[in-house]
Amino acid sequence: MNINAKLLLVVLLMIPVFSFAAAQCGAFNFTINENGKGIINGDMVTSQKVTFLKSSGDWNQIKLDMTLMPARDGNMYGYEFIKRNGRAFMNVELIRTNMEQQRIIGSFDCKRVPD
Repeated sequence: MNINAKLLLVVLLMIPVFSFAAAQCGAFNFTINENGKGIINGDMVTSQKVTFLKSSGDWNQIKLDMTLMPARDGNMYGYEFIKRNGRAFMNVELIRTNMEQQRIIGSFDCKRVPD
């Protein structure tokens, strides 16, 4: 196999990695930008904490805690993205402005989608 054929094979093998970089979790589209910050429905999160569930550096077993304050709709949201054992889901909470308000929380299974 010549060098051009090897290079073409490497490029073809990498296409699925780059084309499935986003997750659709209910109505929420979740991606990571080139700096490692989460982007939800086009808005960059305002804070983010990464926790490795098994071993450090294992990106297949992670929990991301994120907040978005404020989102485009004017509300504040807290997100918990969990990926483990080949499955991913996202918990979303509408952050209350006072303790008297009712809590609104949703949990959504995530599917890989093209960017």
